[in-house]
Amino acid sequence: MILTGAETFLETLATSGLPPLRGARRLGDDFRAGVVTRTLGPLRLAEIRTPGGECFRDARSGLAAHAEMWQLDVMLRGRVRAEQGGGTAELGPADLILIDPVRPVWFASTDATRVSMLVPRQALRLRAADADRLAGVRIRGDSGPAALVSSLVREMARPLTGFRAVEEVRSAAAVVELISVALAAQLGDAGAVPDDEALRDRIAGFVEARLADRDLTPASIAAAHHMSVRRLHKLFEGAPLTVAALIRRRRLERCHADLAGTGRTVASVAARWGFADPAHFSRLFKAAYGYNAAALTSSGRARTVKALASGPGQDGAHGTRVNRGDACDPRPDVRGLERG
Repeated sequence: MILTGAETFLETLATSGLPPLRGARRLGDDFRAGVVTRTLGPLRLAEIRTPGGECFRDARSGLAAHAEMWQLDVMLRGRVRAEQGGGTAELGPADLILIDPVRPVWFASTDATRVSMLVPRQALRLRAADADRLAGVRIRGDSGPAALVSSLVREMARPLTGFRAVEEVRSAAAVVELISVALAAQLGDAGAVPDDEALRDRIAGFVEARLADRDLTPASIAAAHHMSVRRLHKLFEGAPLTVAALIRRRRLERCHADLAGTGRTVASVAARWGFADPAHFSRLFKAAYGYNAAALTSSGRARTVKALASGPGQDGAHGTRVNRGDACDPRPDVRGLERG
């Protein structure tokens, strides 16, 4: 889509679901811009073409809806100077930058094209100190893991077709994993042995990105992190949730959100998020929420129950730590997980 007015471009950017920007100055008289959006599972991408000029986001223009996301920009052509968090990043083709969508940011660019990707914070699981070190910093895209992410994201700017739902989610998980590796390399600690809390957060992010995979089990998680299942369970002994409970809890929350907002059937939503047995899913859902999953397929009932409960049990689903409580099964075992 070619946009010929600065205001039209900024409005299109905001209505497309991307973090809003405000215009400050435009270079030249012939304003031609473009925004093309795509999705891959939980990832939202936009290829953005802009003429030379300046734009910014202040504290008032950040939206609460973006507080649960990170914005990763990859340059395709042109040059951009970006400022966030007191630092300045000079970006050229292939370079990357991590942006906090709800914090003030300022951009000045030549005629340029970039891909902006919104990534759920739950998936990346960045610690606060690491996020402060990364936000607004140039990540060179010509070598190492960042080069692989840069190349992949540039390819993702092309139309994405031929994916089944589960393939979208699993492909997005692979992209998120590569981004995590690139960010760790930027921090300089990719080879360091993390402490238990950091490792639990990393595993929680791994789980978050793969909830739709029916093969997601403690055994597969342990194998992916080069540890024994016994070591994995021991790692989570001091955490509010066991690994199996964490998987169930996050799957139930995804199902609850889909049933309340998409109009899909209970069976299709359960299958989408890894529950192979609808009856088993229905029992877990009833135990966690206190009402049947089918109630959410009625719009009238949905409005009522959404006011009564926002998540399984009392623990919620947000933040960088694993959640509290397990109404389904507080014990460190995996019974029933193979079915869900």
